[in-house]
Order: sequence, then structure tokens, then C-alpha cells
Amino acid sequence: MTHDVSENNTVQGTVQESLPNTEFRVTLDSGEEKVAFLSGKMRLHRIKVLVGDRVAMVADPYGGKARIMRRL
Repeated sequence: MTHDVSENNTVQGTVQESLPNTEFRVTLDSGEEKVAFLSGKMRLHRIKVLVGDRVAMVADPYGGKARIMRRL
């Protein structure tokens, strides 16, 4: 199963807080808060995500953590 940003469950938000282990607290455009982690490619290429950055994420359909796929 492949995951990319063009999937239907892609959401956007703003990073509010940096947590340990490259996890972030993100406020979605709908006002909901989610904990999100960096995708493998972002870790591999050492792409930095800072507080205040807009990000695109793939949301877990079961309500768990989201995966940050790119900075906007």
C-alpha cells in the first residue's frame, strides 16, 4: 500500500509545539489538534520542521497520529 500526499485523507495544519522523537502537536485548519510524526523521507533528507510552519499530513483513518509529508 503506497501513501502519498494526493490521497483523500490529506489534511493541512500549523505546527504548535515540538515534542520529543520528531513528533509535533499540530492544529488542523478545522481547529482540531493532532500529534504528528515526520515521514521517513523527511527524516532521511533532514528536512527541518519548526513551530509555526504549515504542513501537509496524511491523517490516520482510525484517529491515531498523523504523518507529516511536506512543509507548505
